Amino acid sequence: MLKPLAVLLCLATPALADFPEAVTQHILPGYARFAQASQNLADAATRSCDVADLRPAYQAAFDAWMGVQHLRFGPVEQGGLGLAIAYWPDPKGSGSRAQMALLTGDAAQLDPAMFAKQSIAARGLFALERLLYPAGNLPADPCPLTRATTTDLARVAGEVNDAWVTAYADTMLTAGEAGNTTYLTRPEARQVLFTQLVTSLEFTDDSRLGRPLGSFTTPRPERAEALASGRPLRNIILSLQAQKALALALTPDAPQTIAAFDHALGLAETLDDPELAGVAMPESRLKVEILQQAIEALRIVVLSELGPELDVGIGFNAADGD
Repeated sequence: MLKPLAVLLCLATPALADFPEAVTQHILPGYARFAQASQNLADAATRSCDVADLRPAYQAAFDAWMGVQHLRFGPVEQGGLGLAIAYWPDPKGSGSRAQMALLTGDAAQLDPAMFAKQSIAARGLFALERLLYPAGNLPADPCPLTRATTTDLARVAGEVNDAWVTAYADTMLTAGEAGNTTYLTRPEARQVLFTQLVTSLEFTDDSRLGRPLGSFTTPRPERAEALASGRPLRNIILSLQAQKALALALTPDAPQTIAAFDHALGLAETLDDPELAGVAMPESRLKVEILQQAIEALRIVVLSELGPELDVGIGFNAADGD
């Protein structure tokens, strides 16, 4: 029998952090914020398609997504919903091509039921970025596509949030209990969250920093995440903040992990390079490389300290990035 949300929230006790606290204090509030911010964006698009009016709501929705984007399991995995929210990186530009076809094609494809069947690369936050922060003149009025995309994003965010509230939170909170075929033991629930933490740090290292860094002789600042909307460094900071919050929700007894998070966050917050353009200049590039090294060191600390604290090993798929 499913537990009411109010009961779930009462299960958390500050003195004894564990995966129930991660669910009730971190995951559920995070998805609720993202669902509300996405709906606010869709509502704003129904009132106006002026980019000056929509950009603040878009930025707020992206901020909220960064609070949960490291949680790539459960409802967000079903039907590619996570990719329908944020399809990046897209090295072949498939999203832009599919989106331009929608922009200039049959308006019937923008009906909510039809739009939900479109390529995931042409939907979500990065598709909206191309509409709200275009590199040049668009070949048609973007308003109908903007409204279709915001409506779809709000629907997807709402579906993920509802699935957590009505079912998946209970699935995690009853880990190890009779009848739970998803999490047969409590350590399995801890392990999946630990895996999310480690692999999300890898993603920030390899993609959010590694892609724009490129190589010393061939830096690629144009590959930074959400560059058009000015979010490359902001996404790194918000991601680290969310990852730290997850770690604290899992256990407060990990001083080396928290210190390593604080060190990486301090470097990021003082970088003063919002678009990571400095990767193309030796002196400022070094600062970005130092941040990347701090995140690499943070991942090692998480594996060595937080893993044993949570009673999960380091020799499983989180260490391999699977």
